[in-house]
Amino acid sequence: MKTITCECGHENKEGTDICAACGKPLTKQDSNELLNMRYEGAAIRSFKKKRSLLDRIWGFFSSVKIGITIIVILLLASAMGTVFPQRQYIPPLEDPAVYYGREYGSLGELYYQLGFHEMYSSWWYMLLIAALGVSIIVASFDRGVPLYKALKAQRVTRHKHFLSRQRLFGKTALDQPDEAMEQVATRLKGKRYKLRYEGGNILAEKNRFARWGPYVNHVGLILFLTGCMLRFLPGMHVDTQMWVRDGESSIVPETNSEYVVENELFTVDLYDEDDERFQDAFEQTEGPVVETFQTDAILYKRSEAGAIGDEGELEEVDRKEIRVNDPMQFEGFSLYQTDYKLNELNRMTFTLENKETEETFGEMTIDLLDPQASYDMGDGYRVEVEDYFPDFYMNEANEPATRSRVPNNPFFTFRMTTPETPEGETSFVGIQQNLEPLGENEYKMTFMDVEMKNVSILTVRKDSTIPLLIAGGVIFMIGLVQGSYWAHRRVWIQRVDGEVWLAGHTNRNWMSLHKEVNGAVEGTGISSPEDMDDKKNAGRSQSNET
Repeated sequence: MKTITCECGHENKEGTDICAACGKPLTKQDSNELLNMRYEGAAIRSFKKKRSLLDRIWGFFSSVKIGITIIVILLLASAMGTVFPQRQYIPPLEDPAVYYGREYGSLGELYYQLGFHEMYSSWWYMLLIAALGVSIIVASFDRGVPLYKALKAQRVTRHKHFLSRQRLFGKTALDQPDEAMEQVATRLKGKRYKLRYEGGNILAEKNRFARWGPYVNHVGLILFLTGCMLRFLPGMHVDTQMWVRDGESSIVPETNSEYVVENELFTVDLYDEDDERFQDAFEQTEGPVVETFQTDAILYKRSEAGAIGDEGELEEVDRKEIRVNDPMQFEGFSLYQTDYKLNELNRMTFTLENKETEETFGEMTIDLLDPQASYDMGDGYRVEVEDYFPDFYMNEANEPATRSRVPNNPFFTFRMTTPETPEGETSFVGIQQNLEPLGENEYKMTFMDVEMKNVSILTVRKDSTIPLLIAGGVIFMIGLVQGSYWAHRRVWIQRVDGEVWLAGHTNRNWMSLHKEVNGAVEGTGISSPEDMDDKKNAGRSQSNET
């Protein structure tokens, strides 16, 4: 890159407004405007003419407008994702393609078709987060590195045009300037300024670290965004549900089938309806009021498998009564008691019956969670399950469908084969319904018995990104405090043309700096500096009045 050599000998990159060492204005040298001290006048790569593709990409991502645009799009997308529940918050056994249309109508179907039901794990949402992270990183380097170099290179003695074009500026003719300058320096040191001397000139500076507050914020944001993206990597974040029925076992999701939970017993305790303390609650609630519910759970860990097909043995790891807000914890996972279902249909028993003679042939028990394809009743009698609808309803096309895999309203399409009807007969059977869609049959399926079980619903949670999210939040707050409660202040005291020149600069809170400098120069003979911005504004007002 081309450089501009200042008269002080310091080489500045092309595009620098003021010399990083002595402060001489390199552009607009004849102007009386206040110097732009935002980045110490350093050359910012994104502000220069775009010469290459890399420059254009760098300029795009370093743009504040682009960063704000990405944030606005992220906010709008995040808000859209809350219109209806996300996929992980609908009942676990529900089919999303059916659920959203059934519960929320045409808007729900559109929501599902556009993929908004899995908004926060979609590729384009992740791309937006990544783009925001890249924008923050590029903007930080684009402005932070030149600022650091400029502050590191600054000298005590600054060019007179640098001093005269500061917002706080004043000059005083004194017979004995050294004593007055040292007196001011001593007072500033008492206000925690660090002093540097060069050729009889003084630079008093404090709170330089405050300039890095926004960049510390950026570090915190990058860590936070990284944590958000890592949540969608397998195993980093788990928040799902598992259903475990009484007396049964189920594999814990996201553990690679290594852990199994057995529901030894599920219990629900109700408040005593005769207890006078809870009569108001009973009057406002229909039915019994639940006091607490819990799962007596046993956790097993699968041992290493041996030969092919050997899934290994289960070794008991822990026992716990899982209650609300009292989870079972292991290997970073937590099992929370979040819901339950009483008396869920579990098995249904049917027999094949001759309609005319009422003679029965065999008996079959169907596991409603995993029905077999066919059942041999013996002596040439056979029943096949052609279709199974666990939660039956008629869809918009007037066709049989199921709302979910939960057996809330089970219906079967049976194909019955007997010695008298070798070609088979079809029967559509549900609770208290036995339909013959293809004509009248000789045989029918007769309901005999039902077995029900209570179901414990556990939420499985694991979040390995929490430390990163917490670190990002803490660092962001540190940067916020760092940049909000302190200000970078500098005061230059120099001898120029037989006079004492005093100039001051801060990145914010000018009135406080002015008051601080006035207190330091009081009684020393050095006149208080003027606020050049106020002076120019007053001059403009008088000109307008004239």
